[in-house]
Amino acid sequence: MKTPLFLTAAWRNLVMLNYEIDPALLASRVPRGTELDSFDGRTFVSVVGFLFLDTRVLGVPIPLHRDFEELNLRFYVRREAEGEIRRGVVFVKEIVPRAAIAWVARTVYNENYVAMPMRHHVRLPVPGGDGRVEYSWDSGSRWNRVSARMAGPPEPIAPGSHEELVAEHYWGYAAQRDGGTVEYEVEHPPWRVWRALDPALDCDVSRLYGDEFLPALSTAPASAFVAEGSEIVVRQGRRMG
Repeated sequence: MKTPLFLTAAWRNLVMLNYEIDPALLASRVPRGTELDSFDGRTFVSVVGFLFLDTRVLGVPIPLHRDFEELNLRFYVRREAEGEIRRGVVFVKEIVPRAAIAWVARTVYNENYVAMPMRHHVRLPVPGGDGRVEYSWDSGSRWNRVSARMAGPPEPIAPGSHEELVAEHYWGYAAQRDGGTVEYEVEHPPWRVWRALDPALDCDVSRLYGDEFLPALSTAPASAFVAEGSEIVVRQGRRMG
């Protein structure tokens, strides 16, 4: 049985840079009851920047908190439940520009949200020209950014592709302070994507995420793409038994 709605919004213009990482570096972060997911035997983390639009919590729009940027670092897990394989994401850290949004996410799901000044630039492709998407955040020492160019029309995600591993996860898992795990469902239609051109991450990795992520995030991404996005639903979380 599905849980009630918690949040509705639209996620748009998602820049997704995906990096191979040693799974041992993530072992202590895997929520109880889940296991690391992989693609062709390889483990990945993703830096994802996107726009949160028309956000409503329990159906109610919050003034000055409907439209904003988010930047997150995440990895991928799976678990078997109720006769199905649930593929989900775990967030290492999420950045938003509003302190109230970060507080709600920490309080409701124990997600590692922080508030920092943010800005974005979006130019969608037009016939004969390219587009560009960039998300920037001020970590206190300097402005950081993630960006990519794209061209042509977006295409459906190919079944069995690496893009499917990254974009087609419909569950979230958050470890709790007492060692338990909260599971929540995310609903959206399949997305169309552009293959990213000139993907770039300019970030103080050690300051933001810790030294353990520096080797992986200092290399070129294993893959990168920009997703159109869609309207989404996040359902209320429940503790896993």
